Parts: sequence; structure tokens; C-alpha cells
Amino acid sequence: MITSQKKQQGIVLFFSLIVLVLMTIIGVALAVNSTQSLRMAGAGSERIEAMASAKGAQDKVISANAGSTMATMTVETTSLDGALGVSNTITPMNAGDVSCQRSATASSGNLISCRRVEVSSAATFGRSDMGLVTVVAGIEQEVLTGS
Repeated sequence: MITSQKKQQGIVLFFSLIVLVLMTIIGVALAVNSTQSLRMAGAGSERIEAMASAKGAQDKVISANAGSTMATMTVETTSLDGALGVSNTITPMNAGDVSCQRSATASSGNLISCRRVEVSSAATFGRSDMGLVTVVAGIEQEVLTGS
């Protein structure tokens, strides 16, 4: 009876080592999984930040070129916003005036025309700037016909 207890103590040690190895493998797998989750969350955060920068730079360009500057624009203009790291492009859509998509409130026929401009803002993000977010907006500005 004493000899069988000594054999069982050796078996318990063997099984406890197997359980220890299995728990170590599970712990390493969980650590790798959490590291990958943190990387994905960081990439999503960078993408959201780039989108906010692109929208902010686009608003800045629209307000800087509002009024007669945008109404008289005939060629594509590209600018770089160094503070936000965004490239902005303003492109006139048509060579001349077109009818407005919204109804004009003038009483005389064809008194008000519209000029259309497209504003595109592109921001890069991620490791080595591999990601690109582009925000595009169309602007229709009312002008008097012939001006």
C-alpha cells in the first residue's frame, strides 16, 4: 500500500505540469489577442482623426474662398493645409453659369444663375501614411446672370 502512494505522487506531479503548460499557452494567446485589439483600435482612432482633419480643412478652405473668389474661379486650385496636413482641391464644375437646382426667388425669368464648384479634401493616416480619407463637397453659388 505504501508503494502505490509513491507512484501516485509522481502521477500528480506529471498532471500538474501538463495543466501548468496549458494555462501558460492560454495566457500567451490572450496576450497576443489583446495586443492585436489595441492595434486595431489605434488604427480606427487614426482614421477618425484624419476624417475630422479633412472636414475641418474643407470648412476652412470654403470660408477662405467664399463670395466673389469662388464665383469667379475658372481653373482648378490646390492648396496644402500645413497645420492639419490636408490637401485641398477646388474644381469649377462648369465653364459658365447653369440653372440652379433650387428655385430662384427672383420675379424676372433667368435673372439668377448658379456656379458650381467641387471642394475635395484628402488626409493621410496610419503607418507610413498608407491610409487615405477623402471628403468631397459640392457648392452651388447663386449669381446674377451675366455677372
